[in-house]
Amino acid sequence: MGLKCGIVGLPNVGKSTLFNCLTNAKAQAANFPFCTIEPNIGVITVPDERLTKLAEFVHPERVVPTTVEIVDIAGLVKGASKGEGLGNQFLANIRECDAIIHVLRCFDDPNVVHVDGSVNPVRDKEVIDIELQLKDLDSVDKKLGRVRNTAKAGVDKDAKKAFEVLTVYKAHLEAGKSARSVQGVKEEDKIHVADLQLLTAKPVLYACNVDEASVKTGNKYVEQVKVLVKDEDAEVVFIAAAIEADIAQLDSFEDRKTFLADMGLTEPGVNILIKAAYRLLNLQTYFTAGVQEVRAWTITKGMTAPQAAGVIHTDFEKGFIRAEVIKYNNFITLGSEAACRDAGKLSQEGKEYVVGDGDVMHFKFNV
Repeated sequence: MGLKCGIVGLPNVGKSTLFNCLTNAKAQAANFPFCTIEPNIGVITVPDERLTKLAEFVHPERVVPTTVEIVDIAGLVKGASKGEGLGNQFLANIRECDAIIHVLRCFDDPNVVHVDGSVNPVRDKEVIDIELQLKDLDSVDKKLGRVRNTAKAGVDKDAKKAFEVLTVYKAHLEAGKSARSVQGVKEEDKIHVADLQLLTAKPVLYACNVDEASVKTGNKYVEQVKVLVKDEDAEVVFIAAAIEADIAQLDSFEDRKTFLADMGLTEPGVNILIKAAYRLLNLQTYFTAGVQEVRAWTITKGMTAPQAAGVIHTDFEKGFIRAEVIKYNNFITLGSEAACRDAGKLSQEGKEYVVGDGDVMHFKFNV
């Protein structure tokens, strides 16, 4: 399953620098607004030490990690919901993403101009929140206008329910709250707003861009963000984009490892960010392992074996017979599929089996 994350934020908060680190792409990172005019798209492999470990035991011809598509979207300013700056383009691009990585400037540097004149991540977050909420409110109002008369007539129950749900969302957005935090609407009733692809309904990961001195502990700005979003269903990470840029320029794994050790870090911040995005989207990984390839596959938590098989190919799900499953830890402990089979650690699972994170799987199917 493809995962697409959009990086957003006010101009000059470190968006494009972070994008470069994530993808090793060449998005221009200049000290002025709108240096990213068109959305830059790159693909990053998802860091997973388990994939490397499996490959050490299996010795496959190739190793295939799962990937995330990253979109660096043009900077946002006040009035974007009404088309100011690059607003309309920004909002269209963000609508296509599964999740939002909202970069907030959490460092002081007189040499990097802030679009609003001072560092204040709370204000910066609210600027973007308001613009997205206004755009969502416009979408909700338009649909309300379309269903109002039919709903009031009382004949069409579906229209009546849609009107009720849309009215709840309208009040919520008018109160300055994002759609993702709406209360009192049943999950099955949210189908009435699904077609609107509400921007503020998308899950958000707040990436606090800090200075080198704050890379291990955070700072006062990060704490302000944590307090601000404590009631949201969101992740908060802090990352030093400038340090990540230095790491990205190092060619060898050993050089990067040494650099991290010198900084007192165990892994790059971009790894932490991508793993946080996975948690946010309720995703997990299972593996297929054979002499031709060891491969990671992304699925949603709670997926059954046939659904997981369908991620490889729809025919696998349609013709699913059973799955052979080895728990990751058992595979690593015993060292091979054959050893797991001999030890009784390879199980035969049917259509009701819920895939676990890290499961090593083979599917039997017939079409």
